[in-house]
Amino acid sequence: MLMAVPEPVATLRLALECRTLLDHRPSRGVCGCCGALRPRYKRLVDNIFPEDPEDGLVKANMEKLTFYALSAPEKLDRIGAYLSERLSRDVARHRYGYVCIAMEALDQLLMACHCQSINLFVESFLKMVRKLLEADKPNLQILGTNSFVKFANIEEDTPSYHRSYDFFVSRFSEMCHSNYEDPDIRTKIRMAGIKGLQGVVRKTVNDELQANIWDPQHMDKIVPSLLFNLQSGERTESRSPSPLQASEKERESPAELTERCFRELLGRSAYGNIKNAVTPVLMHLDNHSLWEGKTFAVRCFKIIMYSIQSQHSHLVIQQLLGHLDANSKSSAPVRAGIVEVLLEAAAIAASGSVGPTVLEVFNTLLRHLRLSVHYELTGSYDCTNIGTKIIKEHEERQLQEAVIRTIGSFANTLLTYQRSEVMLFIMGKIPIPGMHPTLPSTGSGPEGNRMIQIMLLKSLRQVTCGFQTTNMLTALPNSFLDPLLSFALLEDAEIRLLVLEILVSLIDRHDNLPKFFTISIISDISVLKLKVDKCSRQDNLFMKKHAQHLYRHIYLCSKEQSSVQPHFEKLYSLLALVSMELANEEVVVDLIRVALALQDLALSSEEMLPVYNRCAVHALSSAYLNLISQLTTVPAFCQHVHEVIEMRQKESPYLLPEDVFIENPKIPKTLENLEGDLLFQQAKITEVLGGSGYNTERLATPYVPQFTDEDRLSKRKSVGETISLQVEVESRNSPEKEERTPAEEITFETLKNAIVDSVGVEEQEKERRRQVVEKFQKAPFEEIAAHCGARATMLQSKLNQIFEITIRPPPSPSGTITSSYGQTQSRSVPVYEMKFPDLCVY
Repeated sequence: MLMAVPEPVATLRLALECRTLLDHRPSRGVCGCCGALRPRYKRLVDNIFPEDPEDGLVKANMEKLTFYALSAPEKLDRIGAYLSERLSRDVARHRYGYVCIAMEALDQLLMACHCQSINLFVESFLKMVRKLLEADKPNLQILGTNSFVKFANIEEDTPSYHRSYDFFVSRFSEMCHSNYEDPDIRTKIRMAGIKGLQGVVRKTVNDELQANIWDPQHMDKIVPSLLFNLQSGERTESRSPSPLQASEKERESPAELTERCFRELLGRSAYGNIKNAVTPVLMHLDNHSLWEGKTFAVRCFKIIMYSIQSQHSHLVIQQLLGHLDANSKSSAPVRAGIVEVLLEAAAIAASGSVGPTVLEVFNTLLRHLRLSVHYELTGSYDCTNIGTKIIKEHEERQLQEAVIRTIGSFANTLLTYQRSEVMLFIMGKIPIPGMHPTLPSTGSGPEGNRMIQIMLLKSLRQVTCGFQTTNMLTALPNSFLDPLLSFALLEDAEIRLLVLEILVSLIDRHDNLPKFFTISIISDISVLKLKVDKCSRQDNLFMKKHAQHLYRHIYLCSKEQSSVQPHFEKLYSLLALVSMELANEEVVVDLIRVALALQDLALSSEEMLPVYNRCAVHALSSAYLNLISQLTTVPAFCQHVHEVIEMRQKESPYLLPEDVFIENPKIPKTLENLEGDLLFQQAKITEVLGGSGYNTERLATPYVPQFTDEDRLSKRKSVGETISLQVEVESRNSPEKEERTPAEEITFETLKNAIVDSVGVEEQEKERRRQVVEKFQKAPFEEIAAHCGARATMLQSKLNQIFEITIRPPPSPSGTITSSYGQTQSRSVPVYEMKFPDLCVY
C-alpha cells in the first residue's frame, strides 16, 4: 500500500515550529536527532565547550561563533542570554571549568563586537558578572572582576540610559575590605575589588548618561575602601622585603594599586566634584583617629594635591580649614594634625592654595591660634560629647608652633602686595596697650594678652621671612610700622626680640642677614661678599620719613636692662642692614651719630645699667663702627677705628664683642676710668669725614633720641619723667632756648601741684554741674523761668553791643557832631567827600 508523501511546504512549516519551540526550552532536554533542529547560535555556543573542561576553549569553534555574531549582530542578545544560562547552570553544579570557558567566550565576543546591538549583550554579560561576584568562591569573584575590568576598558559607540552600577560599587567596596583567612587569597580579593572600583570609575566618570559616580552615596563607599587598603599597605611596608629582593608579584601590592586608582579618581574630578571626593577622606581620618599620627593624613592629602587640577587646589584648602573649624574643640593632637596637613598642602599648591579669599585663610588660622592660647591658659575646655577635657600644655604649644609654620607656608605663596595686606591684617589682631582699649578679653588677663602678642608676632615673623619689595614706603605704611615699633618699648624681652627679628627680615632684601648673625670685629669685610645696591629714590623717601623712629628704637632697645646677647646681635644686624640697604650720605652720618650715642650711653652712670649691658653696648658700638668705617672707605676713619680697637684689645678686651658675646663673658666687676684712646672720639671722626665731604655740622651734633607719647606704652616711665624729658628735648632743639624758662625750674613739686590743681578744678566742675541739675529738679517753675529770662536778657544785650560795633559807620575825617541829648555822634560822610592824606591817594 502506498503512503502519501507530505508536501515540502508542510515539512518546512513543521521544522520551523519545532525550532521555535526548542528555542524557548532548556536545550539539555533535547537529544538524538532533535539536536539538528536547534538554532544555529546555540549549536555554535555548545561547540566551543570541550568534553573535558581542562582542555580549554575550542578556538576553532570560537572563531566560528565570533564570525556568526559579527555577521548576524541581531543574534548577540540571544547568544548572551544562552551563555548566561549555561554559566548559571554550571555555577550551580560547581562545574567551574566550564564557567571559566563561558567567561572567556563572553570576553572575546565583547571585545570583537562593537555595534548598536551591544547594549543588549552587555546586559547579559553584567548579569553573568554579577552572578560570579555573588558566589562564595574567591576564584569566581576574581574571575568576574577581571571580566568586568575588560568590559570597562571598552568604549561603547551608543549610550545606555538604564544601566546601573550600584551593585558593583557596593560589591567591589566589600571585596576591598575582605577578611579571608588565607593572606594570599585575601590580598587577591582586595586587589580584585580595587581593580573593580577602578573599572567602575572609568566606565562612568565621563559618561553623563550613566549614574553619577560622584554622588555622596557612591563616594562614601569608594573612597574609604581605597583609603583602607592604602593604610593597610602602610602597616605592612616595614615587614616587606627590600625592593631589590622583591619579585614583580610582591611589588604589585594593594597599596600601590590603590594609590594609582585613587590618583586616577581624583584626576578625573571636575570643579563641582572636589568636595564630594575630599569629604569622605576627612570623615575616614576622623573615624579612625588618623589625624594624630599625621603621617598617613599627610600622605593622603599629598596624593590629593598632586592629583587634582592645580586651579582646584584652593577648594581642598577651604575644606581643610572648614574641618579645622568643625574640630575646634577636639584634642590638640587632632587639630595639630589638620594644621600639619594644611602646611603640606599649601606648600604643594603654591600660588593656587589661598584662592580668592586670602584674608579668610589667615583669619581662620589666627583664630585657632588665639583659641589654643586660651585653652592653654584656662587648662580645659567644654566638649559637647565628653564634657570638660583637661588640656596638656605641651600639646597646645606644639599646635601653636604648627599654626605659625602654616601661616608662614601660606604667606610664601602670596605676591608682595598680598603679603603686605596680610602683615597689616595680623598687626591689626595684636593687642597693643593703649591703642586697642576695646580689645575683647580672652578671659585670662594680662598674661593672656602677652601670650597672644607673642604668638601673633611669631606669626608675623613667619610672614615677613623672605619678604622682598622694591618700594619700602608702600609695603610698610605707618599703620604697620608704628604699632610694630611701639612693641620695642615694652619691658618684655621676648617681645622686643621678636620685633627686632621682624625688622631685620623686612629690611634684608639681598640675603645679607646670615653674614651678621654674630657680632664680631671683621678686619676685612670683603670676605663677607656683601651685596650692596645703590639706595633708590623710594628708599630715600622711606628713610626720610621713618629714619628717626628707627634710630630712636635702636637706642632705646640698647638701654634696656633686660636685653641679652640675642638682642644685641639683632641690633647689630639691624644697623648693618640699614647701612647696606637704605643708606645714603645723610643716613650714614646719622648712624655714626647713633653709634657714638650708644658709647655715651654705656659711659653714663645715670642710666644705672648693669656692667654686662654697658660692656655689651660698647662692643656693639665698636663692631658697628668697624663695619661702617669700611663701608664708607674713608682711610682716616678706618685708621681711627682700627687704632681704638687695637687699644681695647690690649688694655680692655671686655669692650669688644669677642669677650662679651660668648658663653662665659669676660667682664670686670666695675666699669670705670674709660677715656682717651679707649673711646671713639666724635671730634676726630667729624674731622676725618668732613674732609671727605660729609656734613660736619651734623656729625658734630650729638644724637639725642626724640621722646613722644609712644613712651607711655612702655609702662616704665612716670608722667613726671616723660614731661621732663620732653621739655628738655624741646629746650635743646629750640633756637630760642635762651629766652625760655630753664628746664631745671620744672621740678617734681611743680608737676605735683599742677596735677593736684587740675584734680581740684575737675572736682569743682563736677560740683557745679550737680548743683545745676539739682536746681532744675527741685526749684519752682517761677524761679527757673526768672533765671532763664535773666540769661536771655544778658545775651540780648551782648548781641546789641556786637551789632552796634559792626553796623556803626567808621569815624569820618570831618569830625563828630553833638546829639540833642548831649552825646557825641559820628556823622556819616560819603566816601567821595572824605579828605585823605596825600600819601594814601594814587
